[in-house]
Amino acid sequence: MKRKNSKVSVILATYNEKENIGAMVANLYKTIAPPLEVIVVDDASPDHTAEIVEGLDFPDLILIRRKCRGLASAFNRGIIESSGDIICWLDADLCMPVTTLCEMIELLDHHHMVIGSRYAKGGSDNREFLRVISSRFINGFARIMLGTGIKDMDSGFIAIRREVLNHISLIPFGHGEYFIELVYDAWKTGLRIHEVGFAFKSRKAGKSKSRPTLWVFFQKGAHYIFRIIRLVSIHK
Repeated sequence: MKRKNSKVSVILATYNEKENIGAMVANLYKTIAPPLEVIVVDDASPDHTAEIVEGLDFPDLILIRRKCRGLASAFNRGIIESSGDIICWLDADLCMPVTTLCEMIELLDHHHMVIGSRYAKGGSDNREFLRVISSRFINGFARIMLGTGIKDMDSGFIAIRREVLNHISLIPFGHGEYFIELVYDAWKTGLRIHEVGFAFKSRKAGKSKSRPTLWVFFQKGAHYIFRIIRLVSIHK
């Protein structure tokens, strides 16, 4: 179970988040009780996101500069560098509420993994129409094929106990596909997983890393479907 005063590690993967990163980091330190470390993994942002992080004055704020890019690999690097008993990660664009993350952390008293969910009770997805449709399609397909009953399998918003890493590992490849594999492996292992609904909104500042176009929809959708089918074949 989560010990009182457990150290929390929060990982933020960034690429061109200069408009959001300062407020995001400040919000984490304002809202989450210490001991807390925040690890920003920046993928060589040309907008000088890393320089902004360097100018922030918070205890245990760690900046990792990478010359490569990749969402899953950035989170994986942050996990490797983390020291907390509890590990969390979420988007750095202020679209996922830190207050919900606090609730998720508290629920680790009774669960191994807590997911911030757009589709659980109290959740909603308030982004562009194409993004909502594509996400609902992928999650519906994943539920049918994998049978987990988990409503939001590509959320990317999570809190886990560190001990979870003794049972599963994050495959450092892909965008949201890695999250589906992570959650499925945890479910197959018998870990206790809980979902907390939250209102997901479009970013107010900065540019998204994946523009909502038909080409992106089909290209990324194909990758998601392939990896879901691969999971089914591996675990037959």
